[in-house]
Amino acid sequence: MMDNVSVITIFYLSGLNEKMSHRFILFFLSLLCYCVILLVNITLIVTIILDKNLHEPMYILLCAFCMNGLYGTTGFFPKFLWDLLSPVHVISYSGCFLQAQVLYSFAASDLSFLTVMAYDRYVAICRPLQYHSVMSKQRLIKLLCFSWFTPFCIVGSNICLTSRLKLCSPYIARLFCVNWIIVALACFPAETIINNIVAYISIIIHIFHSVFIVWSYIFLIKTCVNSIENRAKFMQTCVPHLLSLITFLFTILFDFVNIRFESTYLSQPLKNFISMEFLIIPPIMNPLIYGFKLTKIRTRLQDVFTFKTS
Repeated sequence: MMDNVSVITIFYLSGLNEKMSHRFILFFLSLLCYCVILLVNITLIVTIILDKNLHEPMYILLCAFCMNGLYGTTGFFPKFLWDLLSPVHVISYSGCFLQAQVLYSFAASDLSFLTVMAYDRYVAICRPLQYHSVMSKQRLIKLLCFSWFTPFCIVGSNICLTSRLKLCSPYIARLFCVNWIIVALACFPAETIINNIVAYISIIIHIFHSVFIVWSYIFLIKTCVNSIENRAKFMQTCVPHLLSLITFLFTILFDFVNIRFESTYLSQPLKNFISMEFLIIPPIMNPLIYGFKLTKIRTRLQDVFTFKTS
């Protein structure tokens, strides 16, 4: 067994191993989906960067949010598109850990950005006179660093702990590398105790993020109930955030249920789609939701597409 461990240099991704009669159609649809993700996210990012009127904390956070979407999808789609055209679906040992790092940190950062954006809306609506002092440039930079580097380091610690394990199989029953599946390949389950502890700590941290969002919205709703102006602000800026949050939680919940209660009654294509949801739906929906709902961005995009200049 130990001899087998020393020669594992690649992993085999078996999510696409069943016969696929419509592989080229799936390739075209996946390529189209990735192009749409690139188009809508880059359009929103460039619009915010180029328009000085959008250089406010809410829009800067949205810009970083969309950048994170590009980061996560780039960790998946190019490799997936290659696999659709390849008879053998493999990934190098180091490449597998890199992909797991990118995809997990992308999902964790999405929750962090949603948390920070909830805080931004809380300050803007519940403490409007203090907004510019609280959401200063220095504070905004700190929040951006928190949203990116904290999840990256937490996920990185999980990946590093996994990389030390001795593995007895190179087969991953997914379309992409998943950390918990790699841990399950360990030859000695006792060695995974630390991995499990760190994983539970990560889950607790994510739960605290969710609790903070709920706390923010409790105060937001209380503040908006008796004020027509605040209700208008809530509908304009908080509803897109809530839609993004619901979309994120919906896709993560489905994947979690798929992982924990994976059913033999589900077809492999359906299992694949459920596992890919968080890489498809939020990166497409988030720019569209904010682009259509936020007046400043919608107006600016209309000016761009009708060739008007400010």
